[in-house]
Amino acid sequence: MEFDLHRPYQLNPAVALRPEPFGALAYHFGNRRLSFLKTPRLVTVVRLLESQASAAAALNAAGVSARERARYAAALAALADSEVIDAR
Repeated sequence: MEFDLHRPYQLNPAVALRPEPFGALAYHFGNRRLSFLKTPRLVTVVRLLESQASAAAALNAAGVSARERARYAAALAALADSEVIDAR
């Protein structure tokens, strides 16, 4: 399934984020996967997902520029594939 920026998402309840200087580590207690959020801004986007109407709104709220949007959308798609985030 293709990642849809216009859908609402949230951090999976089975995932814990551990802040790191580069961004964060995300550990999924269900599937035991470890994922890296490679920038502090990506961590901000993930944390904003639950309070925003869509992933696109979370990108806007985090100040992701139009030029960076495709890269962040790809990162969110990878996080959805690894079940770090899921649709609400």
